[in-house]
Amino acid sequence: MLQPVATGDRLSCDTVMLILFNKPFGVLCQFTDRDGRPTLAEHVRIKDVYAAGRLDQDSEGLLLLTDDGALAHRITDPRHRQAKTYLVQIEGHADMQALESLRRGVLLKDGPTLPAQVRALDGEPGWLWPRDPPVRFRKTVPTAWLELSISEGRNRQVRRMTAAVGLPTLRLIRTRVGAHELGSLQPGQHRLIEESR
Repeated sequence: MLQPVATGDRLSCDTVMLILFNKPFGVLCQFTDRDGRPTLAEHVRIKDVYAAGRLDQDSEGLLLLTDDGALAHRITDPRHRQAKTYLVQIEGHADMQALESLRRGVLLKDGPTLPAQVRALDGEPGWLWPRDPPVRFRKTVPTAWLELSISEGRNRQVRRMTAAVGLPTLRLIRTRVGAHELGSLQPGQHRLIEESR
């Protein structure tokens, strides 16, 4: 287990605990699992915190944890429109038509999405860690990278949005939630910060 990047003493009564955690691929966003799958308990040893929002088991990146219900509500409630930014490796090439569809919003089975902010990247970001296990490579199928931001939080929304425009998601890494960024945290690392009540 990697050690926390920073820790602190118990916070004052005017502040709450907020943990920025880089969730590795394959880890569940919970502390226990009856089936023995990897959980947060293997990485975060701070008591009485829980995830404020979720990342799917096959997604990576920034997950926020807190000991305060009101803060968790502010982070997760769709009415607060906390923007979430992702790096998305897609199968195929993102042409202007696909990008414009994402920018307008796409129709999913549970209704239309709000418009996304999206841009095509020149390639895989140089700072990105390798995934374990790696994404399956196929010589005949091109892949590309997008940076995509949404302010909703539907189940598997980014994956469903890219699939709706013909670009299946191969790898998904959340890099930002509201004002909080993943920064230099490596998979399995976390950083403890203070938030005002």
